[in-house]
Amino acid sequence: MSSLKPIGVFDSGVGGLSVLRHIHRLLPTESLLYVADAAWCPYGPRPVEEIQARSRQITQWLLGQGAKAVVVACNTATAAAVATLRGEFDLPIVGMEPAVKPAAQATHNGVVGVLATAGTLASTRYAALLAQFAGQLHVVSRPSPELVALVEAGELDSSRARQVVAHCLEPLLAAGADTIILGCTHFPPLRPLVEAIAGPAVAVIDTGHAVARQLQRRLGAAALLAPAEGVATVRLLVTGDPLPYQRAVAAVWGAALPAPEPLSL
Repeated sequence: MSSLKPIGVFDSGVGGLSVLRHIHRLLPTESLLYVADAAWCPYGPRPVEEIQARSRQITQWLLGQGAKAVVVACNTATAAAVATLRGEFDLPIVGMEPAVKPAAQATHNGVVGVLATAGTLASTRYAALLAQFAGQLHVVSRPSPELVALVEAGELDSSRARQVVAHCLEPLLAAGADTIILGCTHFPPLRPLVEAIAGPAVAVIDTGHAVARQLQRRLGAAALLAPAEGVATVRLLVTGDPLPYQRAVAAVWGAALPAPEPLSL
């Protein structure tokens, strides 16, 4: 039965596990197949054409494993490649986008900060979101690749992590942002630090749960949801050496998972 097939999820590294966790909580009987593309991490500085080609290659591999849907759990890959993937593959494909609309609804003073990768911030997709929802807002954006490096190392609560997060937040808070968008799937694991440094008056927003809900809707509309009594599995695959990823996986997921498997792709 097609409903028993796994959901494929991919990101440039472990950051997309923050999305995978939302999917697992909302859809606990769905089997999940996660690809951490460590060999190409980070996606942010790469040309759009490279990200498109790599996203296509990973999607094809997931389809070869029987995936019934694909989640592009990466803001950079979504901005660069999700339209291409939807045009080439006939299955539900769900992507990410910075939470500009909910941030516009949440802000009280009209100042919104965005932490994201350079690729996301330079994308036409992000520009379109700003044009549609942020016309009256003052938006302060900061490319933050150093946050990606922290999460890839599983370093979420060290003194160095606090210093790096504070440095990234400085221009946003100095501008008076009362709402901060975590515009990269690597960043939600650092949310406790962001909230501690920004303070209780600043709202912090990411889209992991919204993506899980959208996936649920798409699977339901296509009659692809797994039965309620199903037994789910979670597989993690890493392009590159999986051993360094064990710490990061445990830190981001927050619980025991099967050891990452190597994937040559």
